[in-house]
Amino acid sequence: AMPNTHPPLDDEPAIHYVLQRGRQADLARVLPVGCITKGREGKELAEMGMMTEAGAVAFSDDGEGVASSSIMQRAMQYARMLDTVLMQHCQDPDLAGGHMNSGAIAVRLGLAGLAAAGEEIMLRRDLELVERTRCRYHVQHVSSAGSVELLRQAKAEGLPVTAEAAPHHLLMTDAACMGYDPNYKMNPPLRSARDVEALRAGVADGTIDCLATDHAPHSAEEKELEFSLAPFGIISLECALGLYVKALISSGAMDWPALIARMATNPARVLRRPLGTLAVGCEADVTIIDPNRRWTVKVDQWRSRSRNCPYDGWKLTAQAVTTIVAGRVKYER
Repeated sequence: AMPNTHPPLDDEPAIHYVLQRGRQADLARVLPVGCITKGREGKELAEMGMMTEAGAVAFSDDGEGVASSSIMQRAMQYARMLDTVLMQHCQDPDLAGGHMNSGAIAVRLGLAGLAAAGEEIMLRRDLELVERTRCRYHVQHVSSAGSVELLRQAKAEGLPVTAEAAPHHLLMTDAACMGYDPNYKMNPPLRSARDVEALRAGVADGTIDCLATDHAPHSAEEKELEFSLAPFGIISLECALGLYVKALISSGAMDWPALIARMATNPARVLRRPLGTLAVGCEADVTIIDPNRRWTVKVDQWRSRSRNCPYDGWKLTAQAVTTIVAGRVKYER
């Protein structure tokens, strides 16, 4: 559970609240991520120690990059001391303010751009700080070829760095924004075909360890605003498996064991949790999938209350048919 909520998860009571609501729902294992800074404002460190004791498994200002180098360095020092992981949304705020990827299509549409340089500049700075502090550092929703190369170099140097990708950055380019549909507006934005190719290669060779969703629900009213006014974010949690099969298995980039490792085993390792594996003694959280089931995305039938999804009508292969949490069946199709 990421901390970009209202109010943000930036103190001990908020972490307790999320854990309590998760237990009450009793449908999935909820692992809260606390804010790095109070209110996700980037000005003052949140109480990372107290939140760790309360049950926070990591820290992030998700949706905002921590702009201050001194604050980020102190956060890394605390994270190293607490043996926890920092997750960064890499975006230099001085290069933010746009609505889609910078480039010819943004110019053609008359929309302000978000350059990949904004992601890469912050990532480069953070990697320097990781080298100093040896903090465990995780890069959220990597979107550019330049970022993939920076991560590849950092791993070659032995830095304790991990990273994730989201399905939309592996499947679509900024050309999808041509119709001004806000369901193609997310942050980081859809980028070029070159970036998509680099991201797929990064996932395949292990530079990018994890596959996430960057799930960001919004109301229909919010997403019906014009492109420049609509909020960033889309949902894909209920079709993520099929999307990754389309992007990575059907394309020949990887096989099933590699995909499962990036969706389950590796994320658990990033958080150092006994999950994501069928090993004896680990928690019995299991998803049973039908790898051959063909189905069509029908967003109006989803359990989510939000509908801000660009994949409606897509034909996919592979679907989750049963989920088991702590040894108990929670869902069956």
